[in-house]
Amino acid sequence: MSLGRYALIVAAMLGASLGALVLLFGARMDPDTRNAALVGALLAGANTLLAYFLVVWSQPRSTNTFLAAVLGGMVGRMGLLLAAVVAAVLVLGLPKVPLAISLLSYFVVFLAFELTLLHRRTSR
Repeated sequence: MSLGRYALIVAAMLGASLGALVLLFGARMDPDTRNAALVGALLAGANTLLAYFLVVWSQPRSTNTFLAAVLGGMVGRMGLLLAAVVAAVLVLGLPKVPLAISLLSYFVVFLAFELTLLHRRTSR
């Protein structure tokens, strides 16, 4: 699957799930909680796009390049996510718990999605 198609699927998943979240809980959520959920979802979406790009980019290259891109990219992405979460809490003043729940929930969903696609891609 191309990176563009993967990005469209991720965007559709984000749009549909965030839309459902607003429809179901929008009246009961204050604006800060909504913003924290949105930021967490967008961070997880950006993380999965970067991860998929690194895998697709490094797959036809040597094993050392692949491992460096995937493992080094994981360390880099986790550092960027940490910095973004700290900035969201300290600079934007977003509530910690909704941000963490949103980020971790979307992270797990996108990780399962990415691993499923990569397994199908490599098992052919």
